Amino acid sequence: MAPNDSAQTTEEAEDLTAGRRKAARYLVPVAVAGAAAATIGLVPALAAAGDPDLPKISAQELIEKMAASDAEQFSGTVKIRTDLGLPALAGLSDLGGLAGTAGGNGSGPGSAASPDAKLMELATGTHTLRVAADGPDRQRLTIVEGADEYSLIHDGEEFWAYDSAAKEAVHGTEKKSGAGADEPAEPLPDDLPATPKELADEVLKAADETTSVTVGGTAHVAGRDAYQLVIKPKQQGSTIGSVKIAVDAQNGVPLKFTLIPSSGGKAAIDAGFTKVDFSRPDGSVFDFTPPKGTKVTEADELERQHAGIAEPGKGGKHAEELEELEELEGLEDPEGLNVIGEGWTSIARVEVPGGAPLSEMKDSEDLPAEARGLLDSFGDKVEGKFGSGTFFSTRLVNALMTDDGTVYVGAVTKDALVKAADEAK
Repeated sequence: MAPNDSAQTTEEAEDLTAGRRKAARYLVPVAVAGAAAATIGLVPALAAAGDPDLPKISAQELIEKMAASDAEQFSGTVKIRTDLGLPALAGLSDLGGLAGTAGGNGSGPGSAASPDAKLMELATGTHTLRVAADGPDRQRLTIVEGADEYSLIHDGEEFWAYDSAAKEAVHGTEKKSGAGADEPAEPLPDDLPATPKELADEVLKAADETTSVTVGGTAHVAGRDAYQLVIKPKQQGSTIGSVKIAVDAQNGVPLKFTLIPSSGGKAAIDAGFTKVDFSRPDGSVFDFTPPKGTKVTEADELERQHAGIAEPGKGGKHAEELEELEELEGLEDPEGLNVIGEGWTSIARVEVPGGAPLSEMKDSEDLPAEARGLLDSFGDKVEGKFGSGTFFSTRLVNALMTDDGTVYVGAVTKDALVKAADEAK
């Protein structure tokens, strides 16, 4: 992150607010795991019984088949089962930096339709999604919750997020000129994948000398024949045991994603199509008009609320908010984090702005009670050559926060984190 210490302007506040959201994603292991689960969970999965008899194919050929896939049009139903060892995240939308500033519950500014906290809920439990895509400019994702629905809609230059239970919506448009041109405004997160293929591509980036990639048989997924691509770390110390991706034998689209922790047991993430159709969806799928009585918040207004900036001429707490956000000046952009090791056992080392000890963070009146409860429920006291700290554990992403305010986080074991902290002293 490159902090801007010039005059107090709206642009500065928005940039710093974006930096705070990025920092929170790395500083809090719960947020890291939740964001990862929300992203990985969009990869389709769920196989049926019975293995089809398909021509033999090598792992390299199967990867090339995936890379060559041009299927950008589909619709279907996805079921996601996630067990990361996290508590239920529903209802924690007011955790501030932990889950985004969604608001919408009467506790502060924002909208219940803001996707930050809503997508975090995919980190636990079982969820049913309806998905559709017609190329890179039209997508729709709907989380079905009984009679209620939460939808993200992208249609050309327009973006909508709609929560039927709260009767709230957020609306945004792409910026077409000036700074930030061609970048989507909220409500859609800018790292939300447009197609399942994009997620499989991300997983395969780890396929280097630290990775074993093989073809592990065949499967039926949502009524289609598929090959099973099996990816395993060669290194010791990773919390990931294996990743299995079922690839459509006809068009190369990923149809199944299953992640098994190295500790064993049931899948940490098992997500996938129960129904899928690769024909072009009807255009009406991407049409959206807020129902009567819906409270609509514009994305620009939501950004101003997050930064604590009032509408022009209406006052606000701009100066105080800037002072708060400037505490992040010592933190680098996530792309420039200090990374220890390589491959599946790499660890990110992050210095907490101001070096605030965890004990002070937990005692802070600014930290919601829910957040303090999460920290207490996950934390185990550990000691080493580095001194003392608290170890936060999930089935995939673990973190060690030392008492001097340094965080070590990665998909690695407790011993690997303690070793990294010891060697950094």
